Amino acid sequence: MIIALVNSKGGVGKSTLAGNLVGWLQAQGHRVLLADCDTQQSSSEWIAEALPSATIVRLANADQVLDELPQLAKEADYVVCDGPGSQTETSRALLMWADLAIIPCKASMFEARALAKNTAFVRQAQAIRNGLPEAIAVLTMVGKDYRLTKDMTEAAASLELALAETPVTLRQAYADAPGQSTFVWKMGFAAKDAAVEIDALFRELLPEACNDKVIKMRKGRGRARAKG
Repeated sequence: MIIALVNSKGGVGKSTLAGNLVGWLQAQGHRVLLADCDTQQSSSEWIAEALPSATIVRLANADQVLDELPQLAKEADYVVCDGPGSQTETSRALLMWADLAIIPCKASMFEARALAKNTAFVRQAQAIRNGLPEAIAVLTMVGKDYRLTKDMTEAAASLELALAETPVTLRQAYADAPGQSTFVWKMGFAAKDAAVEIDALFRELLPEACNDKVIKMRKGRGRARAKG
């Protein structure tokens, strides 16, 4: 399965979701490959340190995406693609191969207006590919401003774009995890809320990927360490 995190704007949390998703999928026992298509290479640098066993490929432009992504999909159960924040053609190329497009978007008026542009790219790909990719928006960096969150919900509804029920709230743990070369569910009690939140989001987005046996084993070991 190819999962593309796309948004024509930068700074909306694509790399945060991509990196955590790679770690979460591997924790479920899946073979995962990260395709870093962002020139900043934030997610690949993070995963290289936090999860050395993961496979990382950097795709620099739309041609590389179109040429290499189908083959990469044969080498893993899941390919997570961290899309660029400005290279529109690369994002469009990702949508031509993705099975699932995740559109992270901040709860702001600027993002509500930009969501229409991103949805248009998805609709073009769906028209060409007879319905694929499936697409869902995820609210990120959500603060206490309920009005803006409501605006984004209404914007997604007007575009007939699915919106994940679980938002990613503005938490320091998400910013700290890459710098500590880890994931929020490995950061202890201080990141507990972020760990619960990100697990709930990924379970919502990819219910077929959940492996409860793996999760229970990891939690069990965590409790054992806490008691020690």
